[in-house]
Amino acid sequence: MNTHLSVNLNKVALVRNTRLLGIPSVTRAASLCLQAGAHGITVHPRPDQRHIRPADVHDLAALLKDWPDREYNIEGNPFHNLMALVREVRPHQVTFVPDGENQFTSDHGWRFPQDAAKLKDMIAEAKDLGARVSLFMDADARAMGGASEVGADRVELYTEPYAQAHGTPMHDSVLRMFTAAAEAAQHAGLEVNAGHDLNLFNLREFVQAVPHVKEVSIGHALMADALETGYEATVRAYLACLAP
Repeated sequence: MNTHLSVNLNKVALVRNTRLLGIPSVTRAASLCLQAGAHGITVHPRPDQRHIRPADVHDLAALLKDWPDREYNIEGNPFHNLMALVREVRPHQVTFVPDGENQFTSDHGWRFPQDAAKLKDMIAEAKDLGARVSLFMDADARAMGGASEVGADRVELYTEPYAQAHGTPMHDSVLRMFTAAAEAAQHAGLEVNAGHDLNLFNLREFVQAVPHVKEVSIGHALMADALETGYEATVRAYLACLAP
């Protein structure tokens, strides 16, 4: 099965929030991306509501009921505002991310064994609510056993280091690091997602080299491309990168 594409809509909400006009519409963007073939929608609500707001989380949950073959992924820190929304909307997947309340963007994964004890109960609760749980992780093969031991179903590999190394002398060694991390995760019984700074120039090589990536979540680059070519053409271009 091809790697699935989940479209992150945070930047649509960010633009909308600069005015009081309700445009661009987050739900309209989701509909157009799903119509173009996206396998799912991702949102990352933050406590400061700089982009996705609680109403968006609920509106998208209602929209996705009309798309039963697509998935809803909610990302965020389970120790901030995330779990209340998870309890209310029951998404298909929850991705726990260890970001600070005012952090500019996600920039590191969970640490093991340091974070194990506090994560275990949150993971169990999310799974009891019917969600698959993915942990945002650095590409450290040694940490994958810890993610499995606390009950996670998947890891999402934090791919900014890969994106920064792409096309540089560090490219091959960094890509091998991600491959090793994915293999270690799968050996520990975990499935693998990936996300952060993946784009049309680096995505195909990543999914060809890193084994059995189930899903990539892409927002910033995809929305930047959509400003130039529209949602439909952009989503189809990313799907083409994921094709075997």
